[in-house]
Amino acid sequence: MTAASKVPIRVAVVGGGYAGMAAATELARAGVPVTIFEASRVLGGRARRVETTDKRLDNGLHILLGAYRETLRLIDLVKDPAEPTGLLRLPLELTIHNAFRLKAPRLPAPLHLLAALLCARGLRYRDRIAAMRFMSWARRHDFRLAADMNVSTLLIERRQPALVSRYLWNPLCISALNTPPAQASAQVFLNVLRDSLNGTRADCDLLLPMLDFSALFPERAARYVEARGGSVRLGVLVDAVRCTDHGFTITSSAERFTHAIVAVSPHRAGALLDPHAELKSIVQMINRLTYQPIYSIYLQYAREKRLPFRMGGLENQYAQWAFDRGQLCGQNGLIGVVISASGAHQDLSHDDLAHAIHAELAGNFPGLGEPLWHQVIAEKRATFSCTPGMLRPGNATPVEGLYLAGDYTASDYPATIESAVRSGVAAASLVLQHA
Repeated sequence: MTAASKVPIRVAVVGGGYAGMAAATELARAGVPVTIFEASRVLGGRARRVETTDKRLDNGLHILLGAYRETLRLIDLVKDPAEPTGLLRLPLELTIHNAFRLKAPRLPAPLHLLAALLCARGLRYRDRIAAMRFMSWARRHDFRLAADMNVSTLLIERRQPALVSRYLWNPLCISALNTPPAQASAQVFLNVLRDSLNGTRADCDLLLPMLDFSALFPERAARYVEARGGSVRLGVLVDAVRCTDHGFTITSSAERFTHAIVAVSPHRAGALLDPHAELKSIVQMINRLTYQPIYSIYLQYAREKRLPFRMGGLENQYAQWAFDRGQLCGQNGLIGVVISASGAHQDLSHDDLAHAIHAELAGNFPGLGEPLWHQVIAEKRATFSCTPGMLRPGNATPVEGLYLAGDYTASDYPATIESAVRSGVAAASLVLQHA
């Protein structure tokens, strides 16, 4: 309860993505009633389930890392104790089909990374030494730059050979920052390397989802919140968060909330915050953000068809990473391909892109046959463009009791599931601190 009025805390969370559900979970854990408003009928935001006639797909083929500590903590909190997490944990392995392979052995850090780089296939000996020198330089400088620059410039300055950039640093940059290396923030890229490759051995583990992204955390979190007196309202598009003498109202409802957490995508957050004069500088900061897409292309082949890996990279014009959904989540014959960041694929129709991806898969893996069906899911504003020196708003706002949560808020990280979750946890902590 607030110190002055003793009004019971009631929190509205606008947005049922990973940030909003993380905030709601933390508040529910503290015994605070939460009401979640989500415009979609499916929780998860930009990492959610997409239903087809007979398949559950995701609107982004994401992977998690062992370093995603807050995400893993909350999944463990909200899942049934008898349930598995729904994540397949594997030692770090980066494979570019028929070109490159880096695999971390089960050795303590930093020996795991040293061994992985020394034994990387597809690189010459001097290339491996150059990659090790880069990591050594980054450690000596605490992964900090005196001035931010783009990743391509950093790699040139640190004399990284073309093959190392092509097979290691550039794919990691595009996957983590969802921004082309020539545009991406080198400082944020170093932050990612610091907490993954330079962390414990387990930090760089790959966690491959065996559930759809709505089931993995948001839907479990919804059950957790509801079991503790909260509510989840799906299909409710919030078009206004209004200040009152006693807190906030949401859209046209007369319900009063003592606190509100806006946890929607940044372009929607800007529209909700715009009517509040006190938030002008935050809205301007949000409006300066630019965006990068993520395309997920699904092709259903005969049920017996498989890739030689669960997840692997492809060196083609369009396809970047391929996921064998049969090996991951029992969707036999279904291949998912992800294309991160902007590129020539955006100029193709969805059907033409699916046909191009099939041609690339067939060229790499003869014998797949023709796909039975395909579906392309384009999230055109999947993440903000993670560029050098960009400014991002904090969780707190000048309006008392109003907070922001989302992967775009200020942090060391790019727009990832972990940064969204951490932002939600931070927003919930602010509510509890000032309640």
